[in-house]
Amino acid sequence: MPNSKSASKRLRQNVTRRDRNRSVKSDLRTQLRKVRAAVAAGDVAAAEAGYILVAKKLDRAGSRSIMHRNTASRTKSRLQKAIKAVKQKSAE
Repeated sequence: MPNSKSASKRLRQNVTRRDRNRSVKSDLRTQLRKVRAAVAAGDVAAAEAGYILVAKKLDRAGSRSIMHRNTASRTKSRLQKAIKAVKQKSAE
């Protein structure tokens, strides 16, 4: 328990931020799962459409320090690589 007025305020702020960050992370994970499922199913159109949304959310999470910037960048790169592989497989 906080002992001072300022510590009480910090606790309230931390709880609010934690809830907001959790909601962003949860939404991000859901979108990532959808894109990965589309890639696994070989649905290039759905994967590309979902990737645009995921990339935006990853960039935003990275810039707000909800997730490290390099982690966001690495995730985007791996998704692009997977989508590209599915595209080439369907073209053959």
